[in-house]
Amino acid sequence: MRPVLAVAGLAREARIAAGEGVETVQAGGRPAALRDRLAVLRGAPYRAVISFGIAGGLDPSLAPGDVVIGTAVVVEDGRRLPCDPRIVEAHAGRVSGLGRRVVVRDVAGVEAAVMTTGAKAALAARTGAAAVDMESHVAADYAAQRGLPFAVLRVVCDPAERSLPAFAASALKPNGDPDVPAVLAALLRREARIGDLVRLARDSGEAFRGLGRARALLGLALGVDA
Repeated sequence: MRPVLAVAGLAREARIAAGEGVETVQAGGRPAALRDRLAVLRGAPYRAVISFGIAGGLDPSLAPGDVVIGTAVVVEDGRRLPCDPRIVEAHAGRVSGLGRRVVVRDVAGVEAAVMTTGAKAALAARTGAAAVDMESHVAADYAAQRGLPFAVLRVVCDPAERSLPAFAASALKPNGDPDVPAVLAALLRREARIGDLVRLARDSGEAFRGLGRARALLGLALGVDA
């Protein structure tokens, strides 16, 4: 049976997504690099593409750990790339028992991290999206080019009312794992504060716990056959 392709940003997201009937690809939160990696997979025999991972919250009612199942991806150039309604329905049914809020809404796809509360509010007003990430629009384009069903499942990490610390944009290794030396260097240069690290660790911990629980509920092939 053809596998499902899970498109993630971080190595940890890809590890969570992996399993029977699933192949993963990720590029450390770099959309251009992700496009290059997907181009190599252009002829691979997939049956669906799922954007899977954590995201920034745009809807102020969403807290870290809440789940957003995409109805479409709104791109910076104004396009709205729809998700497959059958997979959306299947995912919503599977994660309904998660014990966290689950919303079925559009997500925004961007080329660079949305760092501040002001930028998040502006993006939410412009797109109506519930969450934002840097992979979903790339994955949606790839799926459309291949004629494959596409869906998004993202768990909120940083909520709408919280800005990301400046160092966060450069705190990843190329493979998507945290760059601990870079974080320590930011602390030494006073570009980061301990309080920022504590809040980010708390939010990301809640998001990854939610992502892991959602993954377990999706089951084989990320719930595509549900």
